[in-house]
Amino acid sequence: MARVVVLDYGSGNLRSAERALERAGADVEVTSDHRAALEADGLVVPGVGAFSACMDGLLAVGGEKVIDRRLAGDRPVLGICVGMQILFERGVEHEVKAEGVGQWPGTVERLHADVLPHMGWNEVAPPEDTTLFAGMAADTRFYFVHSFAVRTWEMEPPETLPPPQVTWTEHGEPFVAAVENGALSATQFHPEKSGEAGTRLLRNWLAAL
Repeated sequence: MARVVVLDYGSGNLRSAERALERAGADVEVTSDHRAALEADGLVVPGVGAFSACMDGLLAVGGEKVIDRRLAGDRPVLGICVGMQILFERGVEHEVKAEGVGQWPGTVERLHADVLPHMGWNEVAPPEDTTLFAGMAADTRFYFVHSFAVRTWEMEPPETLPPPQVTWTEHGEPFVAAVENGALSATQFHPEKSGEAGTRLLRNWLAAL
């Protein structure tokens, strides 16, 4: 059974993530303790609310250092919703600009859509040979709740490593729904709110730890 830490940095949604991971078969601890977060088989970084508030909470517990140290050792990390967004360089919400963790280049910004927030079920378009979406039908739907997203993928393909696998979906315009980049994975949607599809995705992630 994989040991997983859900990083507690005051972002909310912690217990939902904990229960979903337990349903998927993980041994889960919710904590901000650095040692536990570094030693776990997998680290999950959830997030709800504003980009800047989540970054403030993450910095307050040194979460950006934990993420960086885990990735330096090729130790898996999974970001969820705003926990995905803060992995990018910056976020702009209601003219408030905030620096992110910077694991990927790019800006989280307001979607161009007639109806916001984007709330409800939506299909995604993963690339071939994906790990997170392995074994899922093409019309599998996941649950989204957000108004801001990464609208363009800016990372240049690395010369010596496999390029990141980027999953897209659309609400008003295309945006990044998930990323798989070596030990670092993330989803804009909520696996913990996505029923059996979300459980299957978490099981796929756990199986790769």
